[in-house]
Amino acid sequence: MSDEIKHKITVTLPRELIIDLFDVAVARTREAFELIRDNTDLSGRSARALEGQARFRLMEKGFQDTCEQHGGVRLDGDVIPGTDLRYYQPFMRFGGDKPGVLLGLASMPARSELPTKNRSRLAGVTLNYRLTPRLDLDGTSASPQPGDVFVLLLFARDAGRAGHVDEVAIGVIDAEYAGYLVYESVENFLADYATESALGTEQPSTLVTLKKVRKAFKPPETPEADDAAEAGE
Repeated sequence: MSDEIKHKITVTLPRELIIDLFDVAVARTREAFELIRDNTDLSGRSARALEGQARFRLMEKGFQDTCEQHGGVRLDGDVIPGTDLRYYQPFMRFGGDKPGVLLGLASMPARSELPTKNRSRLAGVTLNYRLTPRLDLDGTSASPQPGDVFVLLLFARDAGRAGHVDEVAIGVIDAEYAGYLVYESVENFLADYATESALGTEQPSTLVTLKKVRKAFKPPETPEADDAAEAGE
């Protein structure tokens, strides 16, 4: 099933969008660090908390601007399609009149860990109900059905190197918010575009190689304010 979900993502989201979003994550993380370092006298936990808020807000702005440059559209009313559930972060839709992708942004405590639940993401994952495997009691398969898929651009800061990211990834969380249906680093995810090209579903393109970063030590600290500061919550 994960291959089917990845196929839907790669035929809907431009490869250049993924590359540009990676660049945004790296640049805005550095910008937030320098903003606090150069303009405050804070240190320790206070500096990290303020940096976390600045990083997420800067990244939100870069995320929305980049998505719009590649044809993404923020939905009218900020309501999840087919529901009355509202979201409070910039979720950008790709796909035109066809079933497509609703793309959001989230920070992870560490690479491959689920981002903190909030009302926006809990609303978003309702789109993934038909993608979530269940017991096959009626004899039907649990394959993806027509409709939008909720996808997240995920990033984890490097706790060992201030102003750096440890990983940027693409993730699809199941409808119960219990785990990932798809999780791949951006570098690995870009390789899926080459596979689609070989199958004739995408135009051939040259892969880029993103710099690998080491897995950082994750020191104990209070959760970052990324989600607590979400507008309207």
